[in-house]
Amino acid sequence: MPRDLLASMKERAPVELASYALTAVMFVLLFAKPATLMFDAWWNDPNSGHGLLLAPLSLYFAWKSGIVEGSKPQRVLGAAILIFAVLFRYAADLAAELFVMRGSMLMALAGLTVWYAGFRQLLHWWLPFTLTALSIPIPEVILNTVALPLQFMASKIGAGLLAWRDIPVMMTGNVIRIPGQELFVAEACSGLRSLTALISLGVLLGAMFLRHWSTRTLLLALTIPIAILINGFRVFLTGFLVLFVSPEMGEGFMHTSEGMVMFGGAFVITSIVAWVLGMIESKLMSNVPRRLIP
Repeated sequence: MPRDLLASMKERAPVELASYALTAVMFVLLFAKPATLMFDAWWNDPNSGHGLLLAPLSLYFAWKSGIVEGSKPQRVLGAAILIFAVLFRYAADLAAELFVMRGSMLMALAGLTVWYAGFRQLLHWWLPFTLTALSIPIPEVILNTVALPLQFMASKIGAGLLAWRDIPVMMTGNVIRIPGQELFVAEACSGLRSLTALISLGVLLGAMFLRHWSTRTLLLALTIPIAILINGFRVFLTGFLVLFVSPEMGEGFMHTSEGMVMFGGAFVITSIVAWVLGMIESKLMSNVPRRLIP
């Protein structure tokens, strides 16, 4: 593949190659600030760290799937998307709206794709663009709105499992009281990180191993209850270990390790669900041609 790309570049006219180089330079100049801010969020914000994995994967899948046969440039549509992307970029900068500013970079990439290869190519690259969109950090307003209900839900599930094990428990909001101990389900324990990561995993597994949009959508929908239930079980496990093993199990390295193990379990469960859906597809949709990346 790299040799084919190099050979195709050699076949291009110098003027065309110069236009590619100029486009790259202009893109960097226009979107250096949003790109820097997004990388900073990936590196420093735990809720956005999955972008460090999704961005390279997006590039890999775009390279792997290549250019769709019969693609043709659509200059007018591509230029329109690019103009809107630049307008959104500077309007968001003036309003200090980071999410729109970062999203304008993805819109500009979509415009360049349409400009050089057409809208059909944009649809062909749906997976790289979707993964890139999922890597854009969620606005704080949405995070705060979603995190609190997730905290309460995790608390209810954890308290319910503790009561099922005949452990005296009293819950007030996101505070769980057990004999001699008090557990506070903080925002970091809401499961929002695992939820966003599992949604990204669902998109990735669906694209790689499922054939039909209906089963891909179902897998994506199932990642949400999986993340919620796993996080609730994590709260139960923390309370159980704090009560019967050591209070230190609810803090520090041990608490973080529990979260990593639980996310690993969620990863395995999601993979099994994808495998089961794939088996169902093979039974019901055997006549649908299989493609790794549409």
